[in-house]
Amino acid sequence: MFGEPRIALRELGALCRRMGLSLETGLDIRRVLSREASGRASRALARRLEQISIDIGRGRTLTDSLADTGKFFPPLVHEMVSVGEETGQVAEVLKRLAEHYESQLKLRRVFLAAIAWPLTQLTAAIAIVGFLIWILGIIASSTGGQAFDVLGLGLSGNRGAAIYFGTVAAIAIGGFLIVRTLMRSRFWAGSFERVVLAIPVLGPALRTLALSRLAWSLHLTLDTGMPLKRALPLSLRSTRSRLLAEQSERVVRDVQRGREISEALADTRVFPADFLDALEVGERSGRLPETMRLLSAQYEDHARRALATLTMLAGFAVWAGVALLIAAVVIRLFMYYVGTINGLLDEI
Repeated sequence: MFGEPRIALRELGALCRRMGLSLETGLDIRRVLSREASGRASRALARRLEQISIDIGRGRTLTDSLADTGKFFPPLVHEMVSVGEETGQVAEVLKRLAEHYESQLKLRRVFLAAIAWPLTQLTAAIAIVGFLIWILGIIASSTGGQAFDVLGLGLSGNRGAAIYFGTVAAIAIGGFLIVRTLMRSRFWAGSFERVVLAIPVLGPALRTLALSRLAWSLHLTLDTGMPLKRALPLSLRSTRSRLLAEQSERVVRDVQRGREISEALADTRVFPADFLDALEVGERSGRLPETMRLLSAQYEDHARRALATLTMLAGFAVWAGVALLIAAVVIRLFMYYVGTINGLLDEI
């Protein structure tokens, strides 16, 4: 469901870190959950932690209790906690999940910090244009003259400013909802993602971020002893790429038939050669988890550079919006004054 609540990335990373450390010291899991629920947790998280604690007290496993929370926690958490219980490594699994989500949060913060100034400029430009629409209309009303049309759309005064800001808000909210719907829709996501990945510069950057998550997930799942039948689909889904995730059934089927993972992934024609080469080396050396750990570190560095590229592109897009808005106002002012001067000349 579109409006179904999900745990925030920051809260998830902190929760995994605290629970991992607490369980490592030997504290009872119900005590840990109760403490988390009564601590700094949000209301939505606290409610779910309390229910999980109650379920465990009734004899249910942590895995089954988490399953009842629906999509509040990511699939990676559900699967890794299951493996942690099976292997007796819940604390270690939670700490590794904390590292993963804290890394993702750090990348997000870097992006938001870099894009904050261009967005501030865009907001200021939009606000200034709205102010001009309002104030010029007020001045014209008080003098009995005709208001200067800043955008050439017939907007002026209180009503014009209200229409202008309402339209801007509708466009922003509508764009956000459309993109989010496309990203979550099973029918549209694959085609939409293919179009985005085909865009020069932007596509390779997004692919690098997805491969970074895939390498890390393969390292974590294989290092905990998760069977390939579970590890491969989970790792592919963790990339948040529908294009990669939809290859999981085919890849698992090929691996179960005796093919190597690198060969099965190569047949999909969506993975780069350097990723497949590293995977092949890890398989043939019998050190696949270690190879994925090294590859994850390499791709994390690539991901930082890819994020810098995305930040640059986002900044240019925002600045382009500011430039177009300012240009439209300047051209309107220029045409207004040219028209005024021509009118005066005609009267002479």
